[in-house]
Amino acid sequence: MKKYLVAFSVLFFLSVKLVAQPKDEGHYFTSFDSTKIYYEVKGDGYPVLLIHGFSGTGQGLKTCVFYNDLLKAGFKVILIDQRGNGRSDKPHQESAYANDAEAKDITGLITYLNIKQYDAVGYSRGSIIASRLLVLDKRLHKAIMGGMGDAYTNPEWPRRVHAYRALMGDTTFHDVDDMIKYIHSQHFDELALALQQKYQPSTSPEELSRVKIPVLIIRGTEDKENGSETGLNKLVPGSGLAYVPGNHNTAIHSKAFSDAVVKFLAQ
Repeated sequence: MKKYLVAFSVLFFLSVKLVAQPKDEGHYFTSFDSTKIYYEVKGDGYPVLLIHGFSGTGQGLKTCVFYNDLLKAGFKVILIDQRGNGRSDKPHQESAYANDAEAKDITGLITYLNIKQYDAVGYSRGSIIASRLLVLDKRLHKAIMGGMGDAYTNPEWPRRVHAYRALMGDTTFHDVDDMIKYIHSQHFDELALALQQKYQPSTSPEELSRVKIPVLIIRGTEDKENGSETGLNKLVPGSGLAYVPGNHNTAIHSKAFSDAVVKFLAQ
């Protein structure tokens, strides 16, 4: 039970940062099914897409050291609010979240921005979406998966199943009571969040075994959730594995995480 409480607590840290919303600095892109997706682009160098975690937004990633460090290193940084989150549309149709809809939003945006090649940095659930890009988009040049182990490769991952059912009102799973309490305390679109969990994609070991681009897995030394990082490292051929101080909530905010990101992408 404890591991589920901790696992769910990590998914919301980006949203906690968003009490004061800054004014819009970005634009809207109309995705494949007419869903409006909010995005921002800053900088003029090689493009790097940042993918936030569950219930987070691109604005939350601005609080992380690596956001400004990437800009200082000369990269073009692209932020996106995934559908169902932040300033993007929050459709309630189940079909709006099925069949890699979130990854399709990203590939569509990359096409819209006329980007021929790019890197991606995901964290927590953002790494799950980044994993789909490894499979679906040949323009992806390098990928970083932070805060994620191999658990998501199981399509029946209990954490995902419990999250969906609890968000739909099932009170059976008391291991997620803290998560539900937090969601209720915020101004989230709960049905949109539930559907994100219901249709959260898994990437199979077979698919990962065919990845040919450079991948770096970054894990906090105290982050024990979401499966095994060494297991994920073995599933992705030639991938690197780096450890930084902190747990799932804090590791992404560290200078060590930023240094690992910038070093890997600059190579």
